[in-house]
Amino acid sequence: MTILPAIDLKDGKAVRLTKGLMDSAKIYSDEPWQVAKKFEELGSQWVHLVDLNGAFAGEPKNLEQIKKIRQNCNLKLELGGGIRDEKTIQMYLDLGVDRLILGSVAVKNPEFVKEMAAKYPIVVGIDAIDGMVAVEGWAEVSNMKAADLAKKFAHAGVEAIICTDVGRDGMLSGINVDFTLEIAKASGIETIASGGLKDIEDIKRLIAAGIDGTIVGKAFYEGTLDLKEAFALTKNIS
Repeated sequence: MTILPAIDLKDGKAVRLTKGLMDSAKIYSDEPWQVAKKFEELGSQWVHLVDLNGAFAGEPKNLEQIKKIRQNCNLKLELGGGIRDEKTIQMYLDLGVDRLILGSVAVKNPEFVKEMAAKYPIVVGIDAIDGMVAVEGWAEVSNMKAADLAKKFAHAGVEAIICTDVGRDGMLSGINVDFTLEIAKASGIETIASGGLKDIEDIKRLIAAGIDGTIVGKAFYEGTLDLKEAFALTKNIS
């Protein structure tokens, strides 16, 4: 199982939100690249980046920090937030980002996502509130079931699906394994769990359920999960 530690970018700083609410942002670092460096030192291979301002604006808003992260670490970068067109995808790939997450546009224009996935390393982000897809930085809830959206990308060349239970995000209330398995079953492709991960017991539950990966956010920042221990556990399993 792949563990992807997360850095959420807001106004150039590394923050964490509670349930996706922008005014709940807690700042953890004024220099996000230093956090990425720490992840690398702890043994990570990936960092999961979200441009929060970009997610709401629909265009890149934390470009300078993303450049700094790329320049200062050797991690693979996965990035989402405000990516709505091919030009932005190409720009980020030229910058050295390894794969890109398409979220809101996956709901509104799934054919565009399939077209991009045929050319570029694309991950689909499915964020759900009570099983229904949330879009535009989680500010809106659509009338589509998350599992139905996942089915659309079953044979689309997408590298993975990241599924977030928004109600648990930033709550340290435990990962929603059942929701993740539902998305994995619907799509048949690599599925990464996100939202609510608390501690090493969650990591063990995900491994036992055969889930491909997970995003680690607040559990690292608040010290409820020892990342080094988590990486060691996944290495021992593999």
